[in-house]
Amino acid sequence: MSPGCHDGGGGTLALAAPHIALVGAPNAGKTSIFNALTGLRGRTGNYPGVTVSRFVGTCRVGPDRYVIEDLPGTYGLRPVSPDEQIVADALDGHLDGVQRPDALLVVVDATTLRRSLGFVAQVLARGLPAGLVVTFTDELVRRQGALDVDALAEALGVPVLAVVGHRRHGIAPLRELLAGWRSWPVPVLPPPVDGPERDAWVDSVLGFAGYRAAERHRATQRIDAVLLHPLWGTLVFFAVMVLFFQTLFTLAAPLQDVVAAGFDRLAAVVAGHVGNRWLASLLGDALIGGVGSVLAFVPQIMLLFLLLALLEGVGYMSRAAFLMDRVMARAGLEGRAFVALLSSFACAIPGIMATRTLPSARDRLATMMAAPLITCSARLPVYVVLIGLLVDRSGRIGPFGAQGLVMFGMYLFGAVSAMLAAWAFKKLGDHRGRLMPFYLEMPPYRLPSARSVAITVWDSAKSFVYKCSTIIVATTIGLWLLLNLPLHSAAQLQAAGVDPGDRTAVAAYTIDHSYAAGLGRLMAPVFDPLGFDWRINVGVLSAQAARETFVATLGQVAAADGPGDSGEALRGMTYADGARAGQRVFTAPTIAALLVYFAVALQCMATIGVIRRETGTWTWPLVAFGYLTGSAWLLAYLAKTLTGLLTG
Repeated sequence: MSPGCHDGGGGTLALAAPHIALVGAPNAGKTSIFNALTGLRGRTGNYPGVTVSRFVGTCRVGPDRYVIEDLPGTYGLRPVSPDEQIVADALDGHLDGVQRPDALLVVVDATTLRRSLGFVAQVLARGLPAGLVVTFTDELVRRQGALDVDALAEALGVPVLAVVGHRRHGIAPLRELLAGWRSWPVPVLPPPVDGPERDAWVDSVLGFAGYRAAERHRATQRIDAVLLHPLWGTLVFFAVMVLFFQTLFTLAAPLQDVVAAGFDRLAAVVAGHVGNRWLASLLGDALIGGVGSVLAFVPQIMLLFLLLALLEGVGYMSRAAFLMDRVMARAGLEGRAFVALLSSFACAIPGIMATRTLPSARDRLATMMAAPLITCSARLPVYVVLIGLLVDRSGRIGPFGAQGLVMFGMYLFGAVSAMLAAWAFKKLGDHRGRLMPFYLEMPPYRLPSARSVAITVWDSAKSFVYKCSTIIVATTIGLWLLLNLPLHSAAQLQAAGVDPGDRTAVAAYTIDHSYAAGLGRLMAPVFDPLGFDWRINVGVLSAQAARETFVATLGQVAAADGPGDSGEALRGMTYADGARAGQRVFTAPTIAALLVYFAVALQCMATIGVIRRETGTWTWPLVAFGYLTGSAWLLAYLAKTLTGLLTG
């Protein structure tokens, strides 16, 4: 009777197994039921637009296997956006290469049953075998509502089950229900789907089922009176964001120091016990110094996603979307665009995919062009390193830590830049278009389940570590080769005045005369105006594969100077030659330029690929890369110039 998990990304499964699709409105608990049935870890959330991809898994009931598909959340089957079109096409069997469902499980929220029955009528009119899953019945009772589930089944003419997905209550009977899908009863007559006839049908069904609507959630009403207020709600929003980033630095920084110190000690052990200089350098500089410098940020990544999961789980993100709808309107967009941009705080890829919830093609394009500017988790390690070099950890501005405020400023800068970009691209399009109404359901405040929060944090950390073990390891080893080739004989080192027995001196000479140094110096005409030396140039170029590799590059360069505190090594790094020989590399103007460059530049090949897939052309990915890279250079130069003037 235990579920089996096989495929979570929309892959093809054996068609011999019955195909059951889950349909329902956003926030109805559909994805929680999908997770409980299949054992998969699909993401759950309290705002529309979360499930914009196809999620498929399998559920075993005894010897039988059932294919379960979690379709995107929708309020109706008359589509106004691409993800709603996917649902309608899936139910009609119009998706190429996708089997039409054999049966449907319609998931509805008991606290909003009246509104949901209109959607139920549209689904039942499709003529497919269907069962109704009623969620949040515990909350309905808690808020003085009532519902006779058996009577509802009799009124609808289809099987009905009450399930509390996040607590896994009712999942076992639901699996048993799946086993008998071929014998599910169907309505004698399809329900009306329009006009007064549908309204009369809804009233009769609710009356027969003894439905009493839940009382308004009093605590939610009192809290929303403040959080949705145009002034107080906005102030609370900014206060929450400030505390968010203060918490990131205050709680995660000590853990990061412990992890970083562990890698430094490990590098020292390698340097002392591995006799072969090249193997010691590969292990100590590339893998420990480079990859370890990125892995040190796992505590901050986990804390970032923990805080996001808690804010999302309690229902605050829907309020933030409502507040930002006014701001989005200034850019000619709607609140659904904020949902897509909000997804980009984790990664631009799901944010770009979430634009499928937008009805307007021009809105989708404008939002896609803006999404890469939102500060994603890949920028976090870079920001932490650079802010640590720029601002002393003990620095404070009033009651707040200066580092946390600078981090908040970087996130705010990314959000404002995204809004300006969306406004510009909307202006370039048909800005006379009429804004679509923004429909957003405000769920009552709920304590998120510990399991769903833990899954979100674990999956995010696992994804980050996986990235370190694949893209970043490969890039780091490639960088190590560039930093350590060509080889120099003992005679060449002696001729250059370097003692071949001095590992630190040999490493410094090798790096300064490496292929990487040549490549970095080749880029000098481009980046010299920003104050970057060749080592920074190499890091910026490597970051095109993944932003985190910039940290890995700096980690390798710092490790080559000898095991120890990589932060102190970077602070003491100086120019080896040229007009600025002996001067510090990481000055305030240079760090400011780096922060702004990384905030704006499009340095993610996967993001470029997703824009290509979503737009169906290479034109817009190239436009995005061109305008973001050019803007990054110009704004970084401006930041360097202004910071230089301010610091004298």
